[in-house]
Amino acid sequence: MFCKTKSFVLAGLECCQVEIEADRSGGLHTFTIVGLPDAAVRESKERVTSALKNSGFNPPYHYGRITVSLAPSNIRKSGCGLDLAIAVSILQSTEQITVLKEKAIYIGELSLDGTLRETTGILPIVIAALQAGYKQIFVPKINFKEASLIKGIKVIPLKSLNDYVRYLKGCLKIKIPKNTNQHRPNVKYSPDLSDIKGQEKAKRALEIIASGGHNLLFSGPPGTGKTFLAKALPSILPPLSFKEKLEITKIYSIAGILPQDQPLINLRPFRSPHHSASSAALVGGGSKISPGEITLAHRGVLFLDEILEFPQKTLENLRQPLEDNKICISRASGSVEFPANFILIAAMNPCPCGYFGDFSKECTCSKPALLRYRQRMSGPIIDRIDLFLEINRIKFKKLKQVNDQKQTEIIRKKIKKTREIQNQRFKDKKIFSNSEMDIKDIEKYANLGQQSQSFIKKAVESLNLSTRSYFRVLKVARTIADLENSQNIKKDHIAEALQFRKTDWN
Repeated sequence: MFCKTKSFVLAGLECCQVEIEADRSGGLHTFTIVGLPDAAVRESKERVTSALKNSGFNPPYHYGRITVSLAPSNIRKSGCGLDLAIAVSILQSTEQITVLKEKAIYIGELSLDGTLRETTGILPIVIAALQAGYKQIFVPKINFKEASLIKGIKVIPLKSLNDYVRYLKGCLKIKIPKNTNQHRPNVKYSPDLSDIKGQEKAKRALEIIASGGHNLLFSGPPGTGKTFLAKALPSILPPLSFKEKLEITKIYSIAGILPQDQPLINLRPFRSPHHSASSAALVGGGSKISPGEITLAHRGVLFLDEILEFPQKTLENLRQPLEDNKICISRASGSVEFPANFILIAAMNPCPCGYFGDFSKECTCSKPALLRYRQRMSGPIIDRIDLFLEINRIKFKKLKQVNDQKQTEIIRKKIKKTREIQNQRFKDKKIFSNSEMDIKDIEKYANLGQQSQSFIKKAVESLNLSTRSYFRVLKVARTIADLENSQNIKKDHIAEALQFRKTDWN
């Protein structure tokens, strides 16, 4: 007897629909899965066999030849989420159940006793099922909160394979829990921007990058507060829209790091990988292609502390995502594209000993050593950073100053208003901030008067700015103008943007 069920498998952040066909025929007792299954899918034979037996059903070896085909056969199937669909198709092909729910999708990994385990990637699968026109989806109960974020499709939580059969026969009524409150919680950030003593120029730089999504490099001696400043950035970032929340939650669901008690990511990510991280850990990849730190930082912050301690090969992998806001990973098994639209904050010491330019301690590095140290970061990477700032030690009297606790809230409201200006500007485009503008957008929205054009022309010639640097200066100037609610970019806005530009790296 022949039976067919439907499911989905992940391919990067996208989903591919899979038809699970089960056929029973005469012959020796065999159980075969075909259709380019990976190791995890091939092992489902053992999981499904034990789950059926321990749930009180006849396992496949009680019958003749059982063949399960995963179509389309030209796409590799990976993961454990097909277990439930395979088990249901076998139950019908062996006539242990007689009917199936129409227009339904089955997702879930089976344990050996027939219970359903937590499965990664539920959210993108539910979205894909809805877009494909399916009316209901069966998921593990532990994944229900995540799956129920999407409206328009009936999500049915199951504890076990037995629950599905009893539900199918009308012997079990599954109570659908009410959706939990997914609003952004009130969070007290630590550290907060108001906790920073002095460093007014650094706070201004954080305000600019939070408003426009730009990249920033801090340079300074040890202990001057570079890391503290970077960690304070999330306290002033604008709140996520629901679309952005879903986008981030999909990534964390696929990566398998979505907290059970937090089915929707409400806060912008802040990722801080150690400088010993490999290229695959930073940009993604591996035998089973998975998102890396730059994708986990999507719509948030990627902080690279001691950036010059990262291997140069690893840093060079940042070229494409810093320019295109995405990363394309190609392997023999296929090619996957992950989003990587993040704010990069990097921190570094000015020299190997850390005290070049420090007024409190003399630098012991030779000029060749300093040159070799700076050359660990190539020109193309430097060119992709919008703001450069040297952090110096602050005087004792500023350490004793009491900061205004309302400062953060004032700056946050200002940044939120600036982002609203940009949302209105780009409402017909698929971008969110000034840093994402391409050349055509810059020509359209970077409105320069005659005085401003003359000023930036002189700056490009005298500072020998590259074409990329020129356009990045205009993006930053556009953000500074937005902070002042100015329609046109003025000379002062360009001058401030140029103050943060590094022209003497080596």
